[in-house]
Amino acid sequence: MVMVDLMVVDDEEGVRRSLKKVLEREGYRIILAGNGQEAIGIVREDNGSIETVISDFKMPGLDGLETLVEIGRINPEITRIMLTGYATMESAIEAVNAGIDGFLTKPFDNNELRAKVREYNLKKRLKQFVSEQILLELQKEGKKIVPRNATVTILFIDIRGFSAMAEKIQAEELSELLNVHYFTPLDNIIFEHNGTLDKHIGDSIMAVFGAPLSYGDDAARAVMSAIRMREVMAEINGKLAARGQKIAIGMGISTGDALAGIFGSARKKEYTVFGSVVNLASRLERLAGADQILICEQTYHSIKDLVLVERVEIPAIRGMEKKTDVFNVLGSRKNI
Repeated sequence: MVMVDLMVVDDEEGVRRSLKKVLEREGYRIILAGNGQEAIGIVREDNGSIETVISDFKMPGLDGLETLVEIGRINPEITRIMLTGYATMESAIEAVNAGIDGFLTKPFDNNELRAKVREYNLKKRLKQFVSEQILLELQKEGKKIVPRNATVTILFIDIRGFSAMAEKIQAEELSELLNVHYFTPLDNIIFEHNGTLDKHIGDSIMAVFGAPLSYGDDAARAVMSAIRMREVMAEINGKLAARGQKIAIGMGISTGDALAGIFGSARKKEYTVFGSVVNLASRLERLAGADQILICEQTYHSIKDLVLVERVEIPAIRGMEKKTDVFNVLGSRKNI
């Protein structure tokens, strides 16, 4: 089990001991602080091992909200949870407005407390990457996000001729074009198909299917997601034509083994995957023409009964030890 630190801040020793006993069962190393100043000092000296801080609201000196706000300034990656027996609507609203990740009341039920800490940590780590459905399943199963090997399907999307497009329009108009007519609709499609939004790289989008959760049909959901993206972009381009604009996209999809988890520093972390499967998907995306969806051989064998394809000849992919057949997805069988 991967051990991470959780700090409890409360001026009552009995509460500190009670929380320590409950949360140690979750696999945390518990750090105790008797007041806000002590807690802030511990975080300043921490090397990034503290994942969560639970602080009582009403304490002498700095109150819990002031303590958690300052801790957030020092390390915004820490999940901050408010614990109070003075649960007024005003204090709850104040905590939410300050960006606090969770709000608990005393007296607390032990099982509920453990479940809520898991829930708030999962949301903190993954709310920018995965759909609400995946978050709910992870919370239900009580899983922790630790690096692991997984079989995944990677989808890359990129705009064809983006540099030429960017030179012709003003920055504000380009921003609106990308955010409203490209990133937003395509990111939504990834979430609708229970994929994980890995990152935006310039005008590229990288999505992962099969991590942090696998549904057994990850390759199918990736390909169906890509087909839907092509359909949606055709609709969008029909509207953009009146403005003399068009967003042409190419897509690459590959399936294989990868290392998946949250990686990075205390300054910036992200949920991502590493492996040759990522490189292959990226290479296929670069080779794809406008409106093309190129998939590798392993992906094809997983979804061949669902789609119509044509085999395409491509140049040797540099850096790939094993040659793979490549297929262009024409569409789903039910639509053709």
